[in-house]
Amino acid sequence: MVRVIVTAVPGAGKSTILKKVAEKFPDLKVINFGDVMLEEASRQLGITDRDELRKKISFKDYRRLQEEAAKIISGIDGDLIIDTHAAVKTVYGYYPGLPSKVVEELNPDAIVFLEFRPEDILARRMKDLSKDESNGRRLREIEKIEDVEEHQKISLEMVSAAANHASCYLLILRFLESQKYPYQHAEEASLKIIELIEKLKKAGESLKD
Repeated sequence: MVRVIVTAVPGAGKSTILKKVAEKFPDLKVINFGDVMLEEASRQLGITDRDELRKKISFKDYRRLQEEAAKIISGIDGDLIIDTHAAVKTVYGYYPGLPSKVVEELNPDAIVFLEFRPEDILARRMKDLSKDESNGRRLREIEKIEDVEEHQKISLEMVSAAANHASCYLLILRFLESQKYPYQHAEEASLKIIELIEKLKKAGESLKD
């Protein structure tokens, strides 16, 4: 059984990448950590969306929900990818998406950090914003390139700390050049993640032998 956590800042295209991974690795389960948290927050506190989850609940409740989500995910059988953020941007500052108790519970074999050109991330966010506004919603604030650069830097620092605490591998995948064709980075990132999973599975089987 292989457990891999995949992280990136919002707007990096992580969902598209993991969709491609799932298509090529059908036995793999992809679990969104934030979705599990939101389900628990909805059941316990009546929270209806991610904005409320980040802005309207107390710090203690947020931390408790993280830990409860980690326990739920840790009980899922099979090969697993956990989709999450390493650093959550709040009105108070950055908060770790993988604090000590959470990463201990998840017990990953590896953590993957995806880094992209800030310009590409902002372009994706603008596209998402257009969709949100067409539905009468505004779910993500548009930032400057410097803000995205800082968020990625903080995320890498936090994910490095999480990997150190969990004593697991850390794979950094950087895509800092312009794409030569649509979804090039998503395709390349998905292949790298699949390669990592196959290596971890092979290593696990060797240990059994």
